[in-house]
Amino acid sequence: MNTSLAISAPTAKSVILGRVLSGVLVAFLVFDAVIKLVPLQVVTETMVALGYSADQNLARLLGVLTLLCTVLYVIPRTSILGAILLTGYLGGAMATHLRAGSPLFSHLLFGFYLGVIAWGGLWIRDSRLRSLIPFKN
Repeated sequence: MNTSLAISAPTAKSVILGRVLSGVLVAFLVFDAVIKLVPLQVVTETMVALGYSADQNLARLLGVLTLLCTVLYVIPRTSILGAILLTGYLGGAMATHLRAGSPLFSHLLFGFYLGVIAWGGLWIRDSRLRSLIPFKN
């Protein structure tokens, strides 16, 4: 009795879909990192509203972390590590919004939505990940 699951290679359409999902995520994360690296006034105001100091160096550190995780996600050899690190980063953002009493669907769960896009885009296009997380037919 063979209990192994055969994982098929992604189709051309699924690779494109996975890249589009990942591309949307990466574009948003790069934008988010850049506005923190500058940092724009809206960033420091939002940090204060969420209970953090308006320290520009803290904003820049968050921007660097976002950019680092995003770069790791983009590189095929480190994409799974990047997704893991992004998941932790986004979980921290969700915890911050929970503590601040932010609206559920628009703010608190936004990190969850981004995480689903990150892992979904990667899972659709990467047979290595599909072999680690198989869904049965």
